[in-house]
Amino acid sequence: MKRPTPGVSAAERIRNSARELFYNNGIRGVGVEEIVQNAGVTKPSLYRAYESKDGLAAVYLDEFYGTCRTRFEEAEADFPDDPRGQILAYFDGLAERASTPTYRGCGLTNAILEFPDRDHPVRREAARLKQAMADWIASRVALLNARDPEALTAGLVLLMEGVFVAGQAFAPPGPSAHAGTVARLLLNMSVL
Repeated sequence: MKRPTPGVSAAERIRNSARELFYNNGIRGVGVEEIVQNAGVTKPSLYRAYESKDGLAAVYLDEFYGTCRTRFEEAEADFPDDPRGQILAYFDGLAERASTPTYRGCGLTNAILEFPDRDHPVRREAARLKQAMADWIASRVALLNARDPEALTAGLVLLMEGVFVAGQAFAPPGPSAHAGTVARLLLNMSVL
């Protein structure tokens, strides 16, 4: 068992352990025993804090989406009143992240793929948060003078999801390194 970090609660150690393990190995690929050993706590500590592995997975997914939301907010702050610039800033950053050797894609997309049952609580939470990501893109596209806003939104969402998978499928830098370029092409073809 790992030695506990002073001043860090058991719940926080469990959450940090799960975040690392779930992202690198998948939610289904990680057992409760591995999480608690990595966190330096006992199983009862996990169940007191999160009730179940699925409850812990939901917290992981919410935190993963929080990181995504922060990236959206940073793009908005960097390019105020410029939705095109915001979209491009997001895709440029995604291209950079997805072109590194440690990239494991989007934790939300990975969870959806791991849990094919649409009624599973982990799948439902991941899909809800994934929709929020698509909604951000749609909200930026709505501010543009696009010929077909629905098609442009769909194209950008498809690009985003493709980068999440291609970043894992191909050796770095791979096709994902061109996400910003492809986003520019889509915008140039679609915005009047």
